[in-house]
Amino acid sequence: MNVNVIQAATVPVSRVRPSFSYRHIVSFEETNVVGNVYFTRHIAWQGRCREMFLRQNAPDILAEIARDLRLVTLRVSCEYFEELNAFDEIDVQMSLAHIRQNKLGLSFNYLKIGSAQPHTAARGFQEIGCMRLTTKGLVPINVPPSLAEALRPFQAAV
Repeated sequence: MNVNVIQAATVPVSRVRPSFSYRHIVSFEETNVVGNVYFTRHIAWQGRCREMFLRQNAPDILAEIARDLRLVTLRVSCEYFEELNAFDEIDVQMSLAHIRQNKLGLSFNYLKIGSAQPHTAARGFQEIGCMRLTTKGLVPINVPPSLAEALRPFQAAV
């Protein structure tokens, strides 16, 4: 797959907004034969950031997931501005974009740090559907109140 990379210098760091941060150092395992990060890893880091958020801020949701709650990824995207390589240090920042009925939107900013000037290497988005597993299959439910409450401090300014 050929990925167009926008010049990083044209993508300023987003204005400061509340976000949950997951720090990550890229390993060789996450790179391709050319030596840069394989594009799907950015999506995996979104998932890792989301999981660490749940672990730290909404552990009760993890218990619900073990029972019958399902957080289903409905839509995912990522815009790439700069190639990343092994041992680059990144800060994946997650913000709440919206809560609508049974869906929530999460925005991701991938900040490349460790260089002279931190800058945005990529941006992403996920839309998550909240579902309950029943004997009849998955049924949409409202976003659990404890999850909505845990995400509110990280809501992006409109």
